[in-house]
Amino acid sequence: MVTGGSRGLGFATAGILAAEGASVALCGRDAARLERAAAELEHEYGTQVITSAVDVLAPDELEDFVDDAGRALAGLDGIVANVGGKRGAGLLDSTREDWQATWELNGGHAVRAVRAGLPHLRAGGSVVLVSSISGWKPRFPAQYGAAKAAEIYLAGALCQELAPQRVRVNTVSPGSILLPGKSWDRLRQRDPEAFAAYAARNPNGRLLNADEVARVIAFLLSPASCAVNGAHIPVDGGQPQAGLQPTPPSRTDPSASPGSTTEPR
Repeated sequence: MVTGGSRGLGFATAGILAAEGASVALCGRDAARLERAAAELEHEYGTQVITSAVDVLAPDELEDFVDDAGRALAGLDGIVANVGGKRGAGLLDSTREDWQATWELNGGHAVRAVRAGLPHLRAGGSVVLVSSISGWKPRFPAQYGAAKAAEIYLAGALCQELAPQRVRVNTVSPGSILLPGKSWDRLRQRDPEAFAAYAARNPNGRLLNADEVARVIAFLLSPASCAVNGAHIPVDGGQPQAGLQPTPPSRTDPSASPGSTTEPR
């Protein structure tokens, strides 16, 4: 089960799992995009795909989806809490509601997904929380990184609590990912020189692609990682700081919209 699975990193993860023969359950906010994602996975891999349009900020929608997915698939082998995003900007330019929403989009939704999924998780099941480089390499705005840091701590604590049920919990922290149509891609098209300069600051000279992170998530879901529990695994290509923007994002930046998985990972 993958939250935020209709595009980007979530969809890349679903594709790798489907290629290995797994049935997948995906949620997202856009029903039409989910339908296209399911059709592509079913056509390409012949796997069972369950989808539901879900707003993780809405009461009970996430819980209902997880419960339905667990029943439809006769149990779950893994949960990927991938939804993330931020609201607000700087400390004085953000509201209490911005901070609360940012927490709920990240750590709050992860808690709810795991809690709802636990009755359906089979022994030997695996949970992966998608945090961010921002959770351990601080950057502006603070609310996003603070929420992502909470996810890292959450995995470390839950791995101990859920160990008697033979459920593993780990965190993956991606660096900046180049996704079609998202802010880094728009910058690349609008100002190729600026984009190249930012990307060059990474040791590998480029931004990540979604498959590079998705493969690590798939490994953590697999029995091959049975001895990995409570780990925090950065997948950032050695990126020295969270995000490559030289200036803090504006509160009006469209990439800061609620629920988006934004590039300043």
